Amino acid sequence: MNINDKDARVKYIRALERFLGSCVSALKNENFDFVLFVKRAEKGLKTLRKVDPVRLDSTYTNLLQNYVNLVSNSIINLEEIDIEETHKRLLKEANLLEKEKYRGNYKKDKHKAQGFDDGY
Repeated sequence: MNINDKDARVKYIRALERFLGSCVSALKNENFDFVLFVKRAEKGLKTLRKVDPVRLDSTYTNLLQNYVNLVSNSIINLEEIDIEETHKRLLKEANLLEKEKYRGNYKKDKHKAQGFDDGY
């Protein structure tokens, strides 16, 4: 893989994450307004389309792409959707995405082999 491929990959992943961040901040707003969310998502999709898509291999990045597709399908089918149900579903998917992103981060037990003896 040459440098240009890596640059394109990083650029695409950053664009996907920027889109996710924009959607999540709108979804988690206390005064959720679906019209505002749609405007934000359309703006994010417009900037995302400027970046060339790249083949992604990791689970997290594939889930990111699926989330973008889910949001774009929700925006396209505005007449056919239940706003409250869509809001819950998009928020749940975003939370699952963040969970997947940080799945590998954990605090390692330093002295696991020694165990803990409290005297009982």
